[in-house]
Amino acid sequence: MYVIIVGAGRTGSTVINLATQDDHEVVVIERDTDVAEEVSSTYDCLVINADAASKDILLEAGIEEADALISTTENDSVNLMITMLGKQFGVETLVSSINDPAHMELFEDLGVNIVESPHRLNGQYLYRAVQHPEIQDFMTVASGAEIFELTVEAGSPIDGVDLIGADEEGLLPDETIVVAVVRDGELHIPQGQTTIKADDTVTVFTRNGATSQISKAFTRA
Repeated sequence: MYVIIVGAGRTGSTVINLATQDDHEVVVIERDTDVAEEVSSTYDCLVINADAASKDILLEAGIEEADALISTTENDSVNLMITMLGKQFGVETLVSSINDPAHMELFEDLGVNIVESPHRLNGQYLYRAVQHPEIQDFMTVASGAEIFELTVEAGSPIDGVDLIGADEEGLLPDETIVVAVVRDGELHIPQGQTTIKADDTVTVFTRNGATSQISKAFTRA
């Protein structure tokens, strides 16, 4: 995956660390020279010491080939401008931090996958939004275990399959439990015979965290 990360502060550096550990092709844009030099010497990535709110800089970073653009600056105006440029260049996954919740609607209107206030935001959350954009929310429990929500897409492998059948077909990894299903606004506690349907919002617990196997079960190919 080709990922452009704007800003290398506390949140941005966490994203950089996670993305480079997973061997993604990472380009970082950081305007502070000292921070840019530190990132360049610490991580295996290309670092551009410049202001990212510029078409020329984003083009230099390879925005036309990028799979994801993550903006983590402390300035909502800058984040918004970067996101708008990313949308203009057709970047598939746009992720941004937000510092004033009053601005959230502006970002949502652009189709940004995840926008969170600093009180909830961390680098791991942003990176997860790039890895698995279909996951709406998640919480780490302990030792890598996670709880998260997904919406079932019509035509996905699990659409129309009950939980016993999903287990028999190996759609979900071992030690994965569907703990709740919300259908038409009503909460259901699922049993083995519960059939998962398109547009259900499903809460999943998994011992080993979100994986591509889980994502593929709930999304249409």
